[in-house]
Amino acid sequence: MRILLVAPPGAGKGTQGALIATHFDVPHIATGDLLRDHVARRTPLGLAVQDCLDRGELVSDEIVLNIVRDEVEKAKREGRGYVLDGMPRNMTQARAIYQIARTLDMTAQVVLHLVADDDELVRRLLARAALEHRTDDTEEVVRRRLAIYHDVTHPIVDWYDQRGILVAVDAMQPVDRVARQILTALEAMRPLVNLVPESARQSIDLTGLGKAFGNH
Repeated sequence: MRILLVAPPGAGKGTQGALIATHFDVPHIATGDLLRDHVARRTPLGLAVQDCLDRGELVSDEIVLNIVRDEVEKAKREGRGYVLDGMPRNMTQARAIYQIARTLDMTAQVVLHLVADDDELVRRLLARAALEHRTDDTEEVVRRRLAIYHDVTHPIVDWYDQRGILVAVDAMQPVDRVARQILTALEAMRPLVNLVPESARQSIDLTGLGKAFGNH
């Protein structure tokens, strides 16, 4: 399975990404972790990342896309899928990742969208900040991060929806219940993803399942 994750901050993307990758025995391509790993190993990409950080600049799309390309190429060589977590964050990145994956014949088969309420996300992120003693994550900062997500990242959800590969899941439920819904849906889709052409696919909305079965 080749899966891409899109979610607002605090929706549990990293947790679910790791669970999915373990279940399907595929690499978890978490861009933040990979950047830190390259810096620690002082690879050429890692040195470029460190140079950006030393100058107080954001890591460029080009550097992150090169890391993603390396990991997708590795997955292809090993005959495996992947779970991509951390990119894309905007339409430019989404199109760039699509072109990279297309040249490798490794485009995402499913895009998982973790849907969550802003007030609940604020509560979760502030609780996590208190637990980790991060005084910089105030409610104002958290709400600004969510506003950026809605303005910049969320529009890519519509793009994936139009391509018929979006699966929306209610991330407001307990972590284990979210995981069960995701894995059940992906297992049901696994035999079909290579048989149904992208032009004939339809997105799936699972966000009503919790209410339907009294899980809220």
